[in-house]
Amino acid sequence: MAEAGRIRFHRYLIQRRSVRSVALAMKKGKLEFTSHTANLALMRRFVRRFLTGFPFTDKERALMVLGIDEACTNVIRYAYDLRDDRPIALSIEALRTCIRMRLRDYGTKASPQSMRGRAHNDVKPGGLGLHLIRHAFDKVDYNLKPRGTELVLTKNLD
Repeated sequence: MAEAGRIRFHRYLIQRRSVRSVALAMKKGKLEFTSHTANLALMRRFVRRFLTGFPFTDKERALMVLGIDEACTNVIRYAYDLRDDRPIALSIEALRTCIRMRLRDYGTKASPQSMRGRAHNDVKPGGLGLHLIRHAFDKVDYNLKPRGTELVLTKNLD
């Protein structure tokens, strides 16, 4: 049985900034882990803890956790061809108007145009993950890098 691999956790960083004499707390977190599926539970826990205290409903919070889990699963399955020793980095930051998650991989790139889920009424296993991700977040951007992809997921605070 393969081991879960290397996991690095960067504690939440709290920065205080003054904006027009109003102190605003900015929260950031970063988690680096290998593409072993056993690490997904740690990633979900990291995201849940980060989202605590923000004005989201339980349903919104659960959908965001499920959406980022689906995105990580897609990285493992498609970008890394099920290899369990490849690096994945997840950074989350709270901005004034939104929460932004950045998921970075260094695997095989797929064009955003090819990333289409199947039709909702086509009942069969698989293919709904991209719909779920787009439903959970207000904005979904794929940034193709020279090596790999950065997925940027944004959820508005309003």
